Amino acid sequence: MRQFYERLKALPVPVQRTFFLTGLVAVWYLLGVLSIWPSYIFPTLPGVVSSIASGIARGTLPIAVLGSIRRLATGYFIALVTGVITGFAMAHVKLFKNTFGLLVLGLQTLPSICWLPLSILWFGLSEKAILFVVVMGAFLSIAQAAEDGIRNTPRVYIQAARNLGSRGARLYRTVILPSAMPTMVTGMKLGWSFAWRSLMAGELIYTLPGLGYMLTMGRELNDMNQVVAVILVIVFLGLTTDKLGFSVLERSVRARWGTGGGK
Repeated sequence: MRQFYERLKALPVPVQRTFFLTGLVAVWYLLGVLSIWPSYIFPTLPGVVSSIASGIARGTLPIAVLGSIRRLATGYFIALVTGVITGFAMAHVKLFKNTFGLLVLGLQTLPSICWLPLSILWFGLSEKAILFVVVMGAFLSIAQAAEDGIRNTPRVYIQAARNLGSRGARLYRTVILPSAMPTMVTGMKLGWSFAWRSLMAGELIYTLPGLGYMLTMGRELNDMNQVVAVILVIVFLGLTTDKLGFSVLERSVRARWGTGGGK
């Protein structure tokens, strides 16, 4: 067994992942064939695949994906812009840090779902309410990461740059921003994941074309195949965004500014 483990560990990462996913799918398929649990409790692999294919053929799944992505992208963009500006302000304005920064730090512990009742009272059952929850879900982590990244810039680097004549925008561009970017990218990733969770929470209670609404319909119809199909779509979108978006950005940051060799 140990020899098998050592051989498996020596394989390239894509091969390891292929083995893992193949085994996971095989176990899932076997459990479905054995029919240990009824279909409304445990979905089968053919049933989930059929549900995805049916959703694509009817057009409901692409419409739901586009609707959710549009809301997510809009809310995340607002959170990104406002979060970075707020983080910069907290890092440089002591009064702002001592006042509004305390609020940001305190609200970090509040689950994003807690914003939903407040947003419904303010905006009613509407897209604005969902957008507000998405923004608040991502804003706090982005703002905190932006502040931490700037504040954690080694003072010796800043002092050395100033001794060499760097001031103002040039100091930011050449020293502070490169030092802060790894932390900021981490905050952006966290904000993206929090935005996803907030979006699903909002869509679960409001009738809009979206993945959350498809989850609700699957639950109400006792269609576990549809529920799991939507979950798999969400996981796929999350992995795709990470691999084609944030992972590329992280490698670019490391390659450009030497924080890890660009690997």
